[in-house]
Amino acid sequence: MTSTKEKYIKFRILLVAVAFSLFFTAIGLKAAYLQIYQGTWLSQLAADQYEKSLKLSGKRGTIYDRNLTEMAVSIQVTSIAAYPGQIQNRKGAARALAKALKMNHRTLRKKLASHKSFVWIKRQATPREVENVKRLKLKGIGFIPEYNRFYPNKTLAAQAIGFTGIDGNGLEGVEYNYDSYLKGENGNFTQLRDALGHGFVSAGEKLPDYSGSNIQLTIDRTVQYIAERALEETVTKFSANSGIAIVMVPRSGAILAMAHYPLFNPNVFRGFNSNDWRNRAITDPFEPGSTMKIFSAAAAIESGGSSPSTIFFCENGAYRIGKKVVHDLDAYGWLSLQQIIKYSSNIGAIKISEMVGPERLHDTLSDFGFGTKTGIDCPGETTGSLAPYNRWSRMDASAISFGHGISVSPIQLITAVSAIANNGILMKPYLVEAITDRYGRVVHSFEPQKIRRVVSEETARMVSNIMKTVISKGGTGTRAALEGYSVSGKTGTAKKISEEGTYAEGKYVSSFVGYTPVENPEISVLVIIDEPQDKYYGGLVAAPAFRTIARETLNYLNIPPRGGNNQLAVSHQAGSNG
Repeated sequence: MTSTKEKYIKFRILLVAVAFSLFFTAIGLKAAYLQIYQGTWLSQLAADQYEKSLKLSGKRGTIYDRNLTEMAVSIQVTSIAAYPGQIQNRKGAARALAKALKMNHRTLRKKLASHKSFVWIKRQATPREVENVKRLKLKGIGFIPEYNRFYPNKTLAAQAIGFTGIDGNGLEGVEYNYDSYLKGENGNFTQLRDALGHGFVSAGEKLPDYSGSNIQLTIDRTVQYIAERALEETVTKFSANSGIAIVMVPRSGAILAMAHYPLFNPNVFRGFNSNDWRNRAITDPFEPGSTMKIFSAAAAIESGGSSPSTIFFCENGAYRIGKKVVHDLDAYGWLSLQQIIKYSSNIGAIKISEMVGPERLHDTLSDFGFGTKTGIDCPGETTGSLAPYNRWSRMDASAISFGHGISVSPIQLITAVSAIANNGILMKPYLVEAITDRYGRVVHSFEPQKIRRVVSEETARMVSNIMKTVISKGGTGTRAALEGYSVSGKTGTAKKISEEGTYAEGKYVSSFVGYTPVENPEISVLVIIDEPQDKYYGGLVAAPAFRTIARETLNYLNIPPRGGNNQLAVSHQAGSNG
């Protein structure tokens, strides 16, 4: 080999060596640059290949009745979504989805044509719909687990419990009022993915629990059913528009039942009239009629100016006040205060109010809670209407004494009557007994809350005894009598006010409110029937429903009868109508 060839070979070797040196130097520099200056970015890029951050919405808390029977629960369902950017044949996908889900394909084409990276196809789909879509094996279609609110008792206590929307937010009732407690929290967790893109959770990692708190109601499922059934029978029998019934524990203010008719099913609430969703026992004021005479009598006795035996002249059935004449059903002459309540004399109530005076009557009604909210834990409570006494005319004061010219809510009325049953102490009504966490531990409990004493114990006892006579022979409430139990109560019949602000001819609100047993009241019951047909007196329409609810509730609560106390043998046809 010549020296020239040797030199050439050495040059080539040197050239290759230099090239490799430069190559490895470049690699080294690049590696150093990536590790030192771009290490964080590359780590994140790598993590994005095998880690995915997912958002979790916690399970909404359960609503129970007072005996821990489930009234509202959350069940897991699947929602169908699409990632439009991943779908190649959007028209074909829209047609296939429309057939599988029985949806309008034009609507689906619009959704799939969206420039958004994510769109909902169908929220909370049925298992059959999910299976139909899965069989299509379409790329870009996702199946996302969610929670759906379910009410196992359907219509039971629907207005009180309320319902949630598609996103799980409370829209009415307890669901709305306690939404911040019930709704689950939102949180994120990291899901790992293998080389095939399948998700998994790393060993030892436990998915976080974002569940909401549970609510335990004071409502008793059985008492609620009793009240709703009696209400439905009464509204149907008298072809009325609607009805409301409330059952309360007088000594605590706890609500055992809050019933409405017509009913609605919160599982499919959109299929019902929105007026039927409203908790009218809380939101709707009405003129109470003769039930207000209870409080006129309480004002008279508490003032010291009257006793149950004090007599008033009832003008033989017609009493002129200015240009107006007030009539009674019967031409009563002299009646005692007790008889005025028993026979429900309007003129007698006016005479009582004239003796008491506007200021004292107003203060008594105000002390019983009329004109202000009770503070019950329900949304949309009305204050009712009680004008200041210095704005009352003589006719205003007269009308208010027998329940016109004043408006009250059903919850105000039963709370006020329960104060008489509770020896003159007004309690705050409440619907929720406790809030518990996901483990059943009590987070917050609600105890009976005394608002104030409204009348003395002696006055309460006298008024209670007067109310007992309403149920006795000749009284307006004989159809409320219970065999073996004493009852105190009062009938009410009031004309409805039209949209023009005048009293509508032939349209009435019939009511009965009372409590039993009188010696140790266990329950107060209020029944209100809106626009009954044919018969409309509270003693004929609402009193029998009171009797049914009270009798079956006492039976259920295992409260034994006490023989000899106000047991009546009068005919249901006897006595006044009320």
